[in-house]
Amino acid sequence: MQYLEAGVVVLATVAIAWAADQLAGRRGVGMATLVALTGAGCGAFLAVRVFAVATLESWGWALWSWVGAVVALIAFFLFRSKR
Repeated sequence: MQYLEAGVVVLATVAIAWAADQLAGRRGVGMATLVALTGAGCGAFLAVRVFAVATLESWGWALWSWVGAVVALIAFFLFRSKR
């Protein structure tokens, strides 16, 4: 039960990446997953270390992770090179 939050965050982030890839009409789910997991890591870091609004024992950092993943995916699909 100690790592339940982290497991849920990883699974939900992969689901967010898959959904974003499907909505964008592309089939590059690997790159979308990488971008989403990186954004989730950044969101968790901001919540826990920078702003100190959550701890890893609470679910507050999970929300920040998912928001970070969504922001990273939006930036990825907006500024991606289309060569």
